[in-house]
Order: sequence, then structure tokens, then C-alpha cells
Amino acid sequence: MSRPLHYSCSGRSVSVGQCSKRMRAAPARGIPARAETQQKDVQHEAPAPAGAQRVSGSLAGLLGVLFQGAQGAPGSGAADNAMPLLLPRRDADAARKNRPPASLQRIKDEAAAARRALQLARADDAAPGADLRKLLSALDVELAATSAAARGPDGAAVIARALAGLGLAAPAEAVAAELGAAAPLQDAFGGVTPEGSGFEILLQAFNWESHRERWWTRLGTRAEALAGLGVTAVWLPPPTDSVSPEGYLPRDLYCLDSAYGSARELRRCVAALQAAGLLVLGDAVLNHRCASSQGPGGLWNSFGGRLAWDARAIVGDDANFAGRGGPSSGERFDAAPNIDHSQAFVKRDICEWLAWLRTHAGFDGFRLDFVKGFGGEHVGHYMMAAQPALVVGEFWDALAYREGTPEYNQDAHRQRTIDWLNRAAGTATAFDVTTKGILHAVFERCEYWRLRDASGCPPGVMGWWPSRAVTFLENHDTGSTQGHWRFPAFALEQGYAYILTHPGSPCVFWDHLDDPALSHAIRRLIALRRRAGLHCRSQVEIMAAQRDVYAAAVGGALLVSA
Repeated sequence: MSRPLHYSCSGRSVSVGQCSKRMRAAPARGIPARAETQQKDVQHEAPAPAGAQRVSGSLAGLLGVLFQGAQGAPGSGAADNAMPLLLPRRDADAARKNRPPASLQRIKDEAAAARRALQLARADDAAPGADLRKLLSALDVELAATSAAARGPDGAAVIARALAGLGLAAPAEAVAAELGAAAPLQDAFGGVTPEGSGFEILLQAFNWESHRERWWTRLGTRAEALAGLGVTAVWLPPPTDSVSPEGYLPRDLYCLDSAYGSARELRRCVAALQAAGLLVLGDAVLNHRCASSQGPGGLWNSFGGRLAWDARAIVGDDANFAGRGGPSSGERFDAAPNIDHSQAFVKRDICEWLAWLRTHAGFDGFRLDFVKGFGGEHVGHYMMAAQPALVVGEFWDALAYREGTPEYNQDAHRQRTIDWLNRAAGTATAFDVTTKGILHAVFERCEYWRLRDASGCPPGVMGWWPSRAVTFLENHDTGSTQGHWRFPAFALEQGYAYILTHPGSPCVFWDHLDDPALSHAIRRLIALRRRAGLHCRSQVEIMAAQRDVYAAAVGGALLVSA
């Protein structure tokens, strides 16, 4: 049997999952020259910390090793309620004492200014532009300090684009001149950032078939159990009236009676989840909207309900629906009219609708569907208006392949996600599709050398802008009954072991809770992450990344090896 994945904390170690013998024996082929160079840089696995000891055995039993005083079978309750032994007590006390100024406060301060930008832009004050420039300049300084590789060399241009999106464009020189005078972010206001507290663990609380039952009622009754899993936030499916029962072809945006249940059931579900201490994200489909009736020429381009738009709300280059708006700012979605977000009335209506979802349905934040279909600058505007506590965008893009094999260097792929985040002025996070694709190759081909890029960082968005990366293995599109890009089933434990012990904000998929063994592993890995104090910006030192060897120190408290 091949070597399992190990996690060590203060002299304790745990193994999670195993790479199959067949995959271990597969020859390494198609490795680009840069990958070969990287392997030459790391010839030996770094030694474990003094006192570290590797243990072998079953997953459930080994996870119990991390818990002090555990008795009885894992899952029986005794081990689950025990105090984890992750750090010596004096070190753990010091970590708790030092964490707020070192990480949590920094996380909360980053991007705080952006959430007041719209208010300043609309103020009657004679100088909202100057105040806005100060806030966005301070925002850019903070982002540049923590994410230099992601932000690029021209920070002033980033600010100028954000200002232009609000109709307050200013010369880049004027913006740059404001940098020295910008007030500290913590003095602006202490709101949360798009990644929440930075310690968030997200659960996608549905699959592609969830509409077949009273889903809001089912979730509401499971609120305490979901909180007990250790997640901090749940992502719900689209809540509005929709042509399709799954909710991704929305029609009347202000009607919250859907295939998942009534508006009243939705509000009860959200209240129950929040009462259990969870943030609740609604799935907002902003790129497209289905018409309620036919317009001139028999085309479906006349919208109903409270937002009774006409063809002016549809992009002009969408010939299928005779749109009379401006050109599309993104990729077209052919199944429904693509909305022109440059129209002032559309932007106003969507801002008001998102704010209404926050107050009427009670959502804390949003998952944004198909954001590749419209410009990220519009997302920045909407998020400044809605002020979500947590938001993640679905920017889906194809990785680079050579003869059916993923390329080692996926920098261009993750840069496209970074570019979208920049256009949104840092007001959202994004699913780390790059990391998902790389993990497929890592476990399917047993090529752990892929887990370190040429600069020694993790190879996905996580490695460039970790606070804006939401890592995941599967969702309702890639898995469930659609199965467009399933994660290898034999490596699910290993995959979760990776994303739950690394920076970024990890997302767990609903279907993976149906398997008792996998669900138990996820629960214990979440407990490990939380006890170790890992967060979206935890530092990673990759000590080895070879064909069948991976070792990294994460957050100063966890040793991960394979």
C-alpha cells in the first residue's frame, strides 16, 4: 500500500487518505521543463519538527490521535468533545493572545473602505470624490501590501477603474497623490470584508436535485447539525421564481416562491441557520433573466413583475432576444436574455434588489452566478451597495492542457481570475478553479510536484491572493447528477485534507456529507483547521513537492505531508 497523507501538530501525526498503488506506479510523463527544474530544487523531503512521529492506520482512528483524552470509538462522542492537542498549552495561549492584531484585525481591515464607497459617492457633500479617492487609495495600499503578486504593478490604474465604475473617474496622478494622505483603514470603519472574518468555512447546502423536496424546511430543521459540523457559512440555491426548477433561469426577481419552498419557508430557514451561528449566502443570478412575455416580433424580451424591463435591459449583441442595450461586457449565456449592466436603470434596480434580499430574506451575503458574463466593475458597484458580509463569484474558465494533460504552469488561468477580482475592486472572492484542476491531476496521476509553482507558492489563486480564493472540490455542476467534472472519488479525503489545511476559504459540498466515513473525516479536518487557527491568509512554506512527496508547514502550527 502506498504512503498516506500526514498531518503533524506538536509531535502528533495523522494520516488522511492514500494514493492508489496503480497511480503511484504510473510513470511521470508530459512534465514541462519548468516542473522538472522545480523538482531539482527540492531533492530531499524536509525533516519533521523535533518530536514529530508518523503514525499509520485507519483514517478515523488516526484522526483521534490529535485529540487529548479521547476514549471510545471515533464518532461516539467522547473523542469528538475532547480538547485537541495541537500546540503546547503555553504556545496555544500565546497564539490566541496574538491572533487578533496579527491576523484577524488585518483581515477585517482589508477592503473595509470599499463598503462605504457608494454612500460617499451619493453624498450631498461637496467633496465625495476626494473622500472616495482616499478610501480606495487606502484600500489599494492594503491590498498591495498583502497581495502584491495579485494586484499588479499599477495600483493607481486599479483605483482609477474602480472610480470610473462609480462615475467618479479621476486622473491616475491625482489618485496616486492621495496615497500619502489616506486615513488608516481601521479609522474609516470596522466592517467585515468580502471574505468574512477570514476564518470562514463554507458549505454548499444543496445539490442539483434539491428542488425536488421542500428544501428550505429540510435545511431549517438541520441548522444545529450543520453548525455542529464546524462550518461557519452556508450557501443556499437561487431563491427566486425561475423558469427552471433549479433556479438558474430567474424570472420575477421579487417573487421568492420557488421550487425549494415558499418565501415564508425561506425566511424561516435563513433565521434558523443564523440562530445556529451561521452566515447565510443566497445564490444571486445577475448575468441573465428570463422574460415573462413576448415582445415585438414574438421574441421573449418583455419582463414582468416589479422590474418590468423591456429590450433596453438586454445587451445589444444578443441577437436571440433583439436586445437594445449596449454591447456585452462579458461572455454570452445563450439560454436566456443577457442583461446590460451598463444601463443606469438596471444598475439601480439590481442594487435595490440585492439590498432587499439582505433585509427581506435576511441573507448575509451572496454567491454570484456566472460572473464571467458581465464586467467585474459592475460587481464592485453592486457589492458596495449591498455590503455583504461574505461574497464569492463563480468565474469559471478552462485550464491549459497539452494533449489531454494539464500544463504545469497555470499562471495565465489564475491570472484571469485575479483580473476579474481586480475589476471588482477587491469586493468579492472567487472560487479557485485553478486549484481544483491541479488537484485532479495531482491525485489522478500521483504528481505531487504540481502543488508548488515555480516561485515556491501554491499553484492556484490561493498562492497569489489567498484572501480572495474559495477552494473547493466539487459543486452542483461538477458533481451531483450533472457530473460535468467529478473529483476522483478515491481521493476525496485527500482533497479535503489539502484544502482544509491550506489558506483560502474552503468550501464543502453537500453530497459529500451523505457518506458517513467521508463526512466524519471532513468534520475532524474542520476541527483540526479551527483548533490550529488556520485562516485564509495562513502562511505556507512548501518544503518538498516531488512526484509522490509533498510536505508543507502551514500557519506555523501544522505540518502537512504526503
